[in-house]
Amino acid sequence: MFSEINTDMGNGQIWFVLLLACFMLTLHGMIVLSIAGTFHWLDQKLENRRIYGGNFVSYFIAILLIIAVHFAEIIAWAYICVALKVFPTNPQTFYFAGEMYTTVGYGNYTLTEHWRVLPIIISFTGIFAVSMSGAALYSMMVNLLGHSKQSPKSGSGF
Repeated sequence: MFSEINTDMGNGQIWFVLLLACFMLTLHGMIVLSIAGTFHWLDQKLENRRIYGGNFVSYFIAILLIIAVHFAEIIAWAYICVALKVFPTNPQTFYFAGEMYTTVGYGNYTLTEHWRVLPIIISFTGIFAVSMSGAALYSMMVNLLGHSKQSPKSGSGF
C-alpha cells in the first residue's frame, strides 16, 4: 500500500514537506516548552514575593503567545504551499493552510494527485501542535490554581 501511495504522489517534494512538518513540530514543542517554563519560573518568583494576581496576567500572556505561535505556523504552511505552487492564488493557499491546520475542512479544495496527501500532513501537525499547547496550558492552569502534584505524606492514606 505504501508503495502505491508513493507512486500515486509521484512527487519527491512531499518528502521535503514531511521533513518540514517534523521540524515545525519540534520547533513548536521547544517554543511551547519555553513559554511554559518561563511561566512556571515567573509564577514561582511571584509566589515567593507574595505578589498575587501577577500570575493570572502571565497566564493570559502565555495564552496569547501560544495563539501567536499557532498563527505563525499557519502562515508558514501557507508560504510552503505558495513556494510549492499548490494553489494558483495566495489567499486560497492561506485559507487552505488554516483549514487543514485547524482540521476545520470547510472549503472544497481540489488538489492534484501528487498533493492529495498534503492535507493529511498539515492536519497531523496541527493536531499534535494543539495537543502540545493544550498540555502546556493545562500544566500552567494547575499551577495557577495551586493544585500541587505532591505525593501524600507517609501514613496519610487516600
